[in-house]
Amino acid sequence: MISFAPDTGVWLLSTPRTSYALRVDETGAPCHLAWGPRLTLEEAEELIVPPAPAASSFEGRPAAGEELPVDGGTRYGPPSLQVRFADGTRAFEWQPLGHRVHEPVPGQTELALEFRDRHYPLLTTLHYRVHDDSDVIERWTVLRNTGGESVLLLRADSAAWTLPPRDDHRLSHVTGQWASETQLHRERMAFGETVLTSRRGVTSHHANPWVMLDAGEATEDHGQVWSAALAWSGSWRVTVHRGSDGRAGFTGGAGHDGTALPLAPGEDFTTPAYAGLYADGGFGATSRAWHAYTLAHVLPHPGEVRPVLYNSWEATGFEVDESGQKALAARAAALGVELYVVDDGWFGARRSERAGLGDWTVSPEGFPDGLGPLVREVHRLGMRFGLWVEPEMVNPDSDLYRRHPEWVLHIPHRTRTELRHQLVLNFARRDVADWAYGWLTRLVAEHAIDFLKWDMNRALSEAGWPDRAEGADRLWTAYVHNLYEVIDRLRADHPALRIESCSGGGGRVDLGILSRTDQAWPSDNTDAADRVSIQHGYSQIYPARTMAAWVTDVPNQHTGRSVPLRFRFHVAMAGVLGVGGDLTRWSDGELAEGAALVDQYKTVRHLVQHGTLHRLRTPAEDGPTAVQYTAADRSEALLLIWQRTPRHGAPRLPVRFAGLDPAARYRDAGTGAVHHATVLTAYGLLPDLPPGDWASTAVHLVRVPAS
Repeated sequence: MISFAPDTGVWLLSTPRTSYALRVDETGAPCHLAWGPRLTLEEAEELIVPPAPAASSFEGRPAAGEELPVDGGTRYGPPSLQVRFADGTRAFEWQPLGHRVHEPVPGQTELALEFRDRHYPLLTTLHYRVHDDSDVIERWTVLRNTGGESVLLLRADSAAWTLPPRDDHRLSHVTGQWASETQLHRERMAFGETVLTSRRGVTSHHANPWVMLDAGEATEDHGQVWSAALAWSGSWRVTVHRGSDGRAGFTGGAGHDGTALPLAPGEDFTTPAYAGLYADGGFGATSRAWHAYTLAHVLPHPGEVRPVLYNSWEATGFEVDESGQKALAARAAALGVELYVVDDGWFGARRSERAGLGDWTVSPEGFPDGLGPLVREVHRLGMRFGLWVEPEMVNPDSDLYRRHPEWVLHIPHRTRTELRHQLVLNFARRDVADWAYGWLTRLVAEHAIDFLKWDMNRALSEAGWPDRAEGADRLWTAYVHNLYEVIDRLRADHPALRIESCSGGGGRVDLGILSRTDQAWPSDNTDAADRVSIQHGYSQIYPARTMAAWVTDVPNQHTGRSVPLRFRFHVAMAGVLGVGGDLTRWSDGELAEGAALVDQYKTVRHLVQHGTLHRLRTPAEDGPTAVQYTAADRSEALLLIWQRTPRHGAPRLPVRFAGLDPAARYRDAGTGAVHHATVLTAYGLLPDLPPGDWASTAVHLVRVPAS
C-alpha cells in the first residue's frame, strides 16, 4: 500500500481505488504530487516537473506545493505550521532525517517522514496511514521539542490537502445553530481564503470540521469529490484557499486564532488525525465511503445493532421520581422499547436548570430507596437502563461549586459568565478529570447502568487556568485529551457500557468523539420536518448507525408544528430509532400504531444501521425526499419517503432505486408484489403515499431466491 522510488524520492500511497503521491524535494521539503485516481509508482514519478518560473518578482513559493506549508521564506499562503522559538525566530526550514514504514495491525500501513528544523531543536514527523479496505487516508503530525527552552506553537495543523488544478471549485460544508444543526451548503469557492472554525471549545452546532471540494460539476451520483474530516472534539480551524493559478486546497487542525500551545523542553505534541478521501462517484459515493470507514475504523462496537430507546425528558422534565418513571417504563416496554433512559432531574437538588449540577448523588426526594428499585424494574421489563449525565458542568448553586470555585474555567478580575445558569468545569485539571472519572465509574458500577447520555450544554468562556503557568494556552487541548481519557477509562472499567455523545444537541459530533462513543444526538430539535434537512446534512459524513432520532409529541415543543405519528416514525427510522414523547398521554390507538411501527423498524434496522445509503431525492419543499438503505450482499433494501406539502399539479414521479442486484427480482414485504431490479433501477417505483400533507411510507424489498 506504500511504495517508494529512492532515485526520485517519490512516495506513493495506494488505496483500493485511489492514489496519493508526494516527494521530498531537493530543498528537503515534503512536496505534494497527486491525490486522485490510481497511479503506478512510475506514473507518479512522471508528475515531477521543475518548478514553474514565478509570474513576477512579487510571487513566492506556492503554499500548495508543500505537504505541510510552513511559515517562513517567500511563502504567502495559509500556513499549517507556525512556531516561535525562544529567541523570537518564527520561520521553519525543513531538513529530512529519515522515514519509517510499518504495519501496526494487519490491513494497515503507516508512513512516517521525519524532519527537523535546520537550526533549531524542533522535530516534525508527518504521519500517513492507509487501509486495505478504505480509500480514506489518515494524516497527523507529531512535533517534539528536543532543546532546553520552550517553543510556542502558534498554529499546528494536522495536515494540508492539495487538489489538482481545475477551472472552477466548489465548497460543500454545513452550518447551523442550536436546534438547526448540519444545514448543508454547496457554493462556489471564493478566491483567497475561507475559514471555517469553532472557537467554542467543542465541535459546535454552528459548523462541523469536514469539507468537500469539487470542480463545480459533481452531483449526488457523478463527479470527482475531495473531502476531509478532522477527528477532534474541541476548538478547530479549517482554512480553504483558492488561488488564481487554478489550484485549491485546505489545511486544518485543532485550535483557533488567538490561541497558542507552549511546547516545553522534551515535550511532544501529537495533532488529531485529519482524514482525507478522494472519490469518483459524486457526493453519494463520498458519503458511502465515509460511512464504511467510520464503521470499520472509528466506532468501538460497529457490528452492534443499536436498541430502540425511550427517553423521559419530554414526559417529565425535572419532575423525576420513582413512581412516575416506573409508569413510563411499563408503557415503553409495551411499545417495544429496549433501552429506557432517565434524563435530567434524578440527582441532587436538581429541580430546574438553576441548581444541582455537579452534585451527582441520587435525589432522596425522588428516589427514597435510591435508583435500585427503578433499575431492577426496568431490567425486569426486559429493557436496558440508562441515565443522562453532564460531567463537565456545574451550577454555582451546588455543593460542588461551593467547595471548589477554583475548578471552573475563569480569568482573574473577569466575570464568570453563566449560560443556562451553569459554568464549565476545567477538565484540563487532573484533579477535575479524576473526580469526574471517580463518580462516573462508581455510578455505573453501583447502579448497573447500561447506557449514559453524556451531555455538554454550553460553550467554553473565560477559558483561563490562573493557578497554572501558561494554563490559558494549554487548557484548550488538555481539556479534550482529559475528556477522552475519562471516557476511555470508564469504558475500560465497564466494557458493556454504551455512551451517546450529546452537546445541547449536535454540538459535539466528530470522528474523535465517535471513536469512543456509540451514537450521537444530532439536534435537540425533534420536529420531523426539520429533522429531514438536519439528517440530510448529518449523513454527508456520518453514518445512520451513529444518528439518534426520536419520535416526540406534537405540537412540537420547538416549532409548534403538528405532523402525523406515522410521518414522525418514518423520519426517525432513518437513524437509531428512539421515542421521547409522554407515553402517559398517548391514546390506545397511538400506542398500538407506535408499537406496530417499532416492530416494523426492528425488521429493517439492520439495513439502516449497517446498510449502504443512497440519497435518491434530496430535501424539497413540495416534492418527496427519499433515502434507500441496501444490505451489503444486496439481498434486501429499505426505501423511506417523506413528503411535506405536495403542490397541486406537480407530477408524481417514480423513485428509481440504486445499488440493487441487477439480475434479481425483489418482493415488496408489505404488498407481496414482485419487481425486477432492472425495472426498479431504470424506471423506478411509484410510491404509495397517502394523500395530503405530511405523507410518508416505508418500502421493504427482499430478493426473491433464484428458481
